[in-house]
Amino acid sequence: MTSPSRQKKGAFAFRPSLARLVTTKRLLARIVLFFEQLLPPLMPMLSVIAFYLCASWFGLFRSVPDWLRILLLIAFAGAFLVALLPFRALRWPTVAEADRMLEERNGLSHQPVTVQEDEPAFDSPFGRALWREHQTRMAEKIAALDAGLPRPDIAAHDRFALRAVPALLLVTAFGYSLSINGGSIRDALQAAPEQVVSDPAVRIDAWVTPPSYTGRAPIYLTADGSEQAPIGIPQFSGLTVRVSGGKTAEKVVFRKANGEAQDIALQADTKPQQTAVSGSEQPTAAPVSQALVAQTHMMKLQENGALEVNGRRWSFDVLPDKAPEIAFDGLPKPSVNGALEIGFTVKDDYGVQEAHAEIVPVDTDPTATPLYPLPEYRLDIPRRNARDAKGVTSRNLTEHPLAGKRVRITLVAKDAAGQTGRSPPHEMVLPSRPFNEPLAAAVAEERQVFALDTRKMPQAIALNEALTIRPEETIPKLTNYLLLESALARMKLAKGEDALKDTAQYLWEIALGMEDGDLSLAERKLREAQQNLADALDRNAPDAEIKKLMDELRKAMQDYMTELAQRMQNAPMQPNQNAQNILRQQDLERMMDQIENLARSGNRDAAQQMLSELQRMMNNLQAGRPQRGQQSQENSEARKQIDKLGEILRDQQKLMEQTFRLDQQLRDRMQRGEPDMGENDPLLDEMNPEENGEPQDQQQGQQGKEGQQPSDQMTAEQLREALKQLRAQQDALGKQLGELQKSLGEMGMKPGPGFGQAQREMEGAGRELGQGRGQPAVEGQGRALEALRQGARDMMNQMMQAQQGQQGQGPNGQASQGEQNGRDPLGRLRRTQGPDFGDNSVKVPDEIDVQRAREILDAIREKLGNNPPQEMERRYLERLLDIQ
Repeated sequence: MTSPSRQKKGAFAFRPSLARLVTTKRLLARIVLFFEQLLPPLMPMLSVIAFYLCASWFGLFRSVPDWLRILLLIAFAGAFLVALLPFRALRWPTVAEADRMLEERNGLSHQPVTVQEDEPAFDSPFGRALWREHQTRMAEKIAALDAGLPRPDIAAHDRFALRAVPALLLVTAFGYSLSINGGSIRDALQAAPEQVVSDPAVRIDAWVTPPSYTGRAPIYLTADGSEQAPIGIPQFSGLTVRVSGGKTAEKVVFRKANGEAQDIALQADTKPQQTAVSGSEQPTAAPVSQALVAQTHMMKLQENGALEVNGRRWSFDVLPDKAPEIAFDGLPKPSVNGALEIGFTVKDDYGVQEAHAEIVPVDTDPTATPLYPLPEYRLDIPRRNARDAKGVTSRNLTEHPLAGKRVRITLVAKDAAGQTGRSPPHEMVLPSRPFNEPLAAAVAEERQVFALDTRKMPQAIALNEALTIRPEETIPKLTNYLLLESALARMKLAKGEDALKDTAQYLWEIALGMEDGDLSLAERKLREAQQNLADALDRNAPDAEIKKLMDELRKAMQDYMTELAQRMQNAPMQPNQNAQNILRQQDLERMMDQIENLARSGNRDAAQQMLSELQRMMNNLQAGRPQRGQQSQENSEARKQIDKLGEILRDQQKLMEQTFRLDQQLRDRMQRGEPDMGENDPLLDEMNPEENGEPQDQQQGQQGKEGQQPSDQMTAEQLREALKQLRAQQDALGKQLGELQKSLGEMGMKPGPGFGQAQREMEGAGRELGQGRGQPAVEGQGRALEALRQGARDMMNQMMQAQQGQQGQGPNGQASQGEQNGRDPLGRLRRTQGPDFGDNSVKVPDEIDVQRAREILDAIREKLGNNPPQEMERRYLERLLDIQ
């Protein structure tokens, strides 16, 4: 009664979702039925594969002859093909089979799946309606169909459970394969390895020592040769094999990757075995003793291969050592004093051992005979991070004859294995020393002419003679003329290489003396001290030598700074917009102390890096030069006004201290209640009622212990008169300030608002002094001092801006570092700047000043903590601590 049509019928026709659900369940059911057919014939095939793996992992194929191995391989292949025959009966299940499985496994009665596609035998309206109602009720049971998992019923095909045998053997064989005697699944496809007989009496001790620069620990090889994978080792590692025991000499072979065998050389025996024999047995035991002697074999591993000794084998995978890489980090540039500064980046797998810059001239004459070799420029490589480093090195090459010539610079890095790496070349003009004295530059040119080619000595002599044609016009100093004549005599007499070098050195010293005087000698000693210390740090010199070289560096630094300060003493200020490059003597001393502490603590790398930074700082330190012309007159007038302002500041400070002292003593008289003090005195109104008690007597006693002043014997009336007399001094200071402002206006400078505020405060303080009121006068004088300092700073800024517009930049478009912001190379205000106006950012106190200031502040805090009874004293202490 089933219709052959596959169109949707019954409840599926008007319920599409139910039709899709049943279609999906039918597909799953057909898949389950297919696997139920597949699994029983699959068991024989899996059993054949399991037996093959067991035979391979148990090492059966490598232990039998080749003919038997091939026969077994054919047998396994035939068994596998036979196991594939049952698969021919596989077929895809039908829909009807899927429906029956769904109905049976879901426990559905009345065939609810099949009835959806059946139709009644007799077609009538009532019968059709009844049949549709039946289909609808049956469709409601199909909503929760489940195909389930395959049920192959393997037990029916294997009633004796033989399928467990290959499973157990497979697990056991896999565990055995992990041992040293285990086989491989490839053994059946390759010939059996050559059987090597191992002598159990022979002891093998083998290890690999990587190069020291790799920082890797030695690798000890196990005695049984159980390494399965190749051992990764760095290139150029040392292989050491020590053979002892046995009665014959054991052969040690290194087999390369291409199959070539190489015998490892035998080294001299160092540890023979001690055998005790009697005198009668000594001739017989000699050969045996020689055979029992331990033998050491050593070689360098440079390529992949394997070590074979006494039937054991160790494979090595040699990791190649790549050549270092080095490149410029930015373009090389000259520093302020002409030193060459090179930034670089370097990279190597195990660290760079040494790096330098190769400097060669661009234009060369093959027939030239230079007096000096090419310049040496060693790069400072940090040893802690030499694998991927970045640094900057500054070297002074101005003394070399190639200075000022066009050269080609190539960076070269070398690792510990001797491999080198080179950077792309860079062409530039090698920085030379900037000579501001024409005569000194001419002498340096003479030296350069014959130093680059000794055959041009006649040309250098001609240049020297040209300088002395009219010495009274070109050489103002007689000393310089005599030096040129002596140099000319040396140039004419110099014949050998040593004499020529002495002459060249003499000419260079003459040029430096004409240019800088004793400063150049101090600079050279400083460079030598720095280089000696750098060499000592590089070779890990003992602490005693480091301390000695540090003392020499400190002395050379002190001498250089002394010469530099003397040179800058009368030099006019030259502004520089960059104030961060100021170098103070305290900074240099602190750096040298840190260098010594780092070197003593063992951190030589950090000490060497800080020393290199110190060299860069000193190379960028340049002494200013006095300038001539109209600016000297303007600077002289400016210095007068600065000095005048400094005198006003000092006098105002002294006047305020004197006013405070007299006012303090007058209040003491009032508290003691002297008879000449009236009840209506204005000072009594300023005092608190509780100040007239016992604490004042205690304070008076303390003041008496501190010492007597000349005004201590004065009465209250005399003290008041003394305060009134101070008004004349205060008015005189206000008048001087007005004259200063007028003078600044005549110089084209606009006085700042601080001077006007200071003059008003001075006038107010004068009126208070005229009335004998000390406390208001002291407060007005303090405000006047602060306003004066602000006006002084404004005046200095205007002077700096004016000189910046007149002088512009220094040599080579840069302002001198030693003259930045009108300071000397140590960061101090030069004498031409006048006094210090109280700018706290100017001075960095040393340790003694800091300790003294701390003691003073502690004393002020202690006195303020005792709650002084007088309001004026408390306010004064609070102003000193700046906490009001």
